[in-house]
Amino acid sequence: MEQLKGYRSLTQEEKDLINSIKTKGIELESLINTLKANVEFDQRWISIGMTDIQKGLMALTRGIARPTIF
Repeated sequence: MEQLKGYRSLTQEEKDLINSIKTKGIELESLINTLKANVEFDQRWISIGMTDIQKGLMALTRGIARPTIF
């Protein structure tokens, strides 16, 4: 199997940690969807929170994966 450009081989521990991050992301998405369904909540802030959480999860993943290119 060909290696993806810009990515190094990950150890099993690194893969497991990234999968843990992805699992938490799925849990948070469920919570966010519940918050988005309530029109009484400030949806602007819900959206900001969602974006910031997405960025945080990506940052954690990149911190482990340490891609070799931009």
